[in-house]
Amino acid sequence: MSLRHAVLGLLAEAPASGYDLMKLFNASLSSVWPATQSQVYGELTKLTTAGLVEVAAHGPRGRKEYAITGDGLAELRHWLTAVEPSGPQRHDGVLRVFFLGIVTPLEAQTFLLHQAERAAQTRTTLQHIEETADWDEEMISVYGRIALEYGLRMSATQEEWARWAADEVTSAKAKKASELARAQHQEDRQNEAE
Repeated sequence: MSLRHAVLGLLAEAPASGYDLMKLFNASLSSVWPATQSQVYGELTKLTTAGLVEVAAHGPRGRKEYAITGDGLAELRHWLTAVEPSGPQRHDGVLRVFFLGIVTPLEAQTFLLHQAERAAQTRTTLQHIEETADWDEEMISVYGRIALEYGLRMSATQEEWARWAADEVTSAKAKKASELARAQHQEDRQNEAE
């Protein structure tokens, strides 16, 4: 559902072709809501059929420029103000943490330190965007900068947590829990063999 609204939001800024939308996605939204070219073009077709966008101009080689309609703007406003964000309900990296007791403490620590490095790399990338982007007074720039700050803060928090967790999995308590889990698993295998 959010790809639909991402496209509507970009078109609320200014009419654009599918190619222009992909450039905007890659420059502004890809870190929070990535989309492929086929997804964006498919969404444009759906939005046009639904009457939320319209072809505003035709260009050379079949190029179409899309513009948001009044109904599309109403849908975008409704989504912004009345639909509760679903938020990230699934995170397979955190799901794995629940089961790190199955591997050795060193393997668990290695996994977590890798997560810390990934978060640090993300933050470095976002810092580069912050320093090099042309932050003008357009809607996407102003609010994109606010969204970028979310990414900067979240990646810093994720790195800090992963480094803390990497220390925790080598604690005596974590080692004992892992040993108990492995011993139980070994006992279950022996019982099955008998």
